[in-house]
Amino acid sequence: MQSGKAKTHLWVLEFDQEKPRTIDPIMGYTSSGDMRQQLRLTFETAEQAIAYAERNGIEYRVIAPKDSTRKNVSYSDNFRFNRMQPWTH
Repeated sequence: MQSGKAKTHLWVLEFDQEKPRTIDPIMGYTSSGDMRQQLRLTFETAEQAIAYAERNGIEYRVIAPKDSTRKNVSYSDNFRFNRMQPWTH
């Protein structure tokens, strides 16, 4: 499986949980009466997200993105003669 980088440059506004989730006693489903948990807003820049939150009176905190620690690998690296990890198949 390969993970792409599409939409990783966007800033996301997510709402915190206001009501605790409950478990339906008959079916066992997890549910919540808080509809804002399902809402995700995306913005091109952090400034746009902050401006939206301030304009609508929404408390916010900015969580800066982490630098990627994943190195680029290719499928053919699995078959290198100088492979560091033993082949397990």
